[in-house]
Amino acid sequence: MDKRQLGQTGLDISPLGLGTVKFGRNEGVKYPQGFDIPDEEFLHDFMARAKALGINMLDTAPAYGQSEERLGRLLAGQREDWVIIGKAGEEFEGGQPSYNFTPDHFKRSLERSLERLNTDYIDALLIHSDGRDMEILSDNALIETLYEFKEQGLVKAIGASTKTIEGGIMALELLDIVMASYNPVYTDEKPVLDYAAKTGKGLLLKKALASGHIDDLGGDDPVEHAMRFALGHAGVNGLIVGTINPEHLEQNVKAASKAITS
Repeated sequence: MDKRQLGQTGLDISPLGLGTVKFGRNEGVKYPQGFDIPDEEFLHDFMARAKALGINMLDTAPAYGQSEERLGRLLAGQREDWVIIGKAGEEFEGGQPSYNFTPDHFKRSLERSLERLNTDYIDALLIHSDGRDMEILSDNALIETLYEFKEQGLVKAIGASTKTIEGGIMALELLDIVMASYNPVYTDEKPVLDYAAKTGKGLLLKKALASGHIDDLGGDDPVEHAMRFALGHAGVNGLIVGTINPEHLEQNVKAASKAITS
């Protein structure tokens, strides 16, 4: 897969990125089937395969269990080969999520993520919204803190993973990137994609495969249908799909490549 620009950030990303929830957490997730967290020997080979297939974008978060720590070890010696999309604001401890959107928490969270990931910068840091998008994005002190991270060189781009139309558009107005949800059976947030296309801001998609509920997506080949649907929108720079199944990884890359060239 050829790389493409993530909005106006200067980051070159693969159109398909790898979500890493399953690298470190299997509690409280919304996938149709349960799974065991793989060992790091498996993940080392899995990431090598992803890289060979042209993927260079990884999505992680403090709320993804051990994902950050494991990536810190797995990326040793190859940090420059990957674009890391990180987050702050959501935590997951004792089987329950919690949220903190204060500037002080974001500073502590970023410092911890950098340590866990064994890096001195994160390519993009997103607010991990709990759905109160407008309230969170209206906190000027938080927005100023994100810009300070950029000025300090700790992150290259800033944005928000949102859950509402209004929040997604506001994130694009204030920041560099938004992560929105969009797939053949959920199109509510299409105005966010339209706004990104209009402004040239960065847009990544989550839940492009309906969190693994493939049978709901329609089409003769549901994965290919969903990839073509998602990547066919002019506002979409890339999408994040989480998997720890090598066969699914190959299928996803093949479907995304077909969607881009068709």
